[in-house]
Amino acid sequence: MSGPKALRRKRNIGLKVQPGAARDVPAILGLIRGLARYEHLAHTLKTTARRLRRDGFGAHPYFRTLLCRNDGKIIGFALYFFTYSTFLSRPNLYIEDLFVKPGHRGAGAGKALMSNLARVALRMGCGRMEWTVLNWNRPAISFYERIGASLHKEWLLTRLTGTPLRRLAKKG
Repeated sequence: MSGPKALRRKRNIGLKVQPGAARDVPAILGLIRGLARYEHLAHTLKTTARRLRRDGFGAHPYFRTLLCRNDGKIIGFALYFFTYSTFLSRPNLYIEDLFVKPGHRGAGAGKALMSNLARVALRMGCGRMEWTVLNWNRPAISFYERIGASLHKEWLLTRLTGTPLRRLAKKG
């Protein structure tokens, strides 16, 4: 077999998904930078290797990671943490970030990461997995719909940050 399908199948053979470790922080930071560029948000990025090491691999980690490797090279990642659903009375696995390097998309890395996240969610007794997707990111939206995800457009992402966050904290 030759052509794009053969290339995709061949590239997919070497995929391996594993939890990230402190030694992977430089690669994770590089992937986060790649994601920020892709989402046109590089100007907002404040992440440092030191913070990632402390917050993801320290004594009290706030997040976990999965790394996707193709023939040993890190090509994608997922960063996730757990929240809690009072309605389900179960934990949720929340995907903060999922990113595959542009040259490796379409070869199964995203699906491999999502499948591994689903296994983590089930192993941890989660009632669901949740994440957000930018409304202009048609390739991601199509991918998520193909794997069976439903988009909930009635829920609005709401944030409080910076000065408004500090102002609210001062009020009693």
